[in-house]
Amino acid sequence: MANHADALKRMRQNTKRRMRNRHYRATMRTQIKKVRVAVESGELETASANLNGAVSVIHRLASKGVIHRKNAARRVSRLYKAVNKLKAAQA
Repeated sequence: MANHADALKRMRQNTKRRMRNRHYRATMRTQIKKVRVAVESGELETASANLNGAVSVIHRLASKGVIHRKNAARRVSRLYKAVNKLKAAQA
């Protein structure tokens, strides 16, 4: 346990940041799941609509530093790949 005032403040700040980042990460995972569920069920329109929202959230989190920029790029790439694969299968 921290004893100094500055260490106590740092603990409070870290807790706030951790909770905020957990919320952001959970939101991102929900958006990704929506895209994946739409792709698995073969709903191209829904998948494409959800893809835009998911990519927006992922890039926003990367810019805030919640996730690494290469992690964001990898997630976006995999989502686009899945949706494009569905598009090709329906064409």
